[in-house]
Amino acid sequence: MAFSNDPDDEMLTEINMTPLIDVMLVLLIVFMVTLPVVHHAVSIQLPRETNERLDPQPDPIAVDIGPDGSILWNKSVVDEAVFEQKLAETAARTDKPALQLFADKSARYESVAVVLSAARRAGLGKINFVTEAKLENGSAQ
Repeated sequence: MAFSNDPDDEMLTEINMTPLIDVMLVLLIVFMVTLPVVHHAVSIQLPRETNERLDPQPDPIAVDIGPDGSILWNKSVVDEAVFEQKLAETAARTDKPALQLFADKSARYESVAVVLSAARRAGLGKINFVTEAKLENGSAQ
């Protein structure tokens, strides 16, 4: 072992910046690559504020779907052709009412899908799915 007693030898007190700069450049590249992937934009249409007086909404139309797939228009049974005709008449109105869809819990989803697609084809976009809350004793509210 050789020890130097030379007073001209000083300790090197500078920080080596090369590894720090390398790490910062790698992080910068990682952020530049991943930032466009992380940013997902979802386009939604929000309602706009108006100062106009709103017209009263027409009464909604009740559409019931029975457990056997039968369709009721305001509590009267209709077949699929009459249902589509009533939808077309409703869509032709200037004040398009909302459809309130009541589906029996044992109704097949196919029956609900038929009603939804017929309403969409007719041009009715306001469809409310109505459920009944169960009370503690098991009866519907």
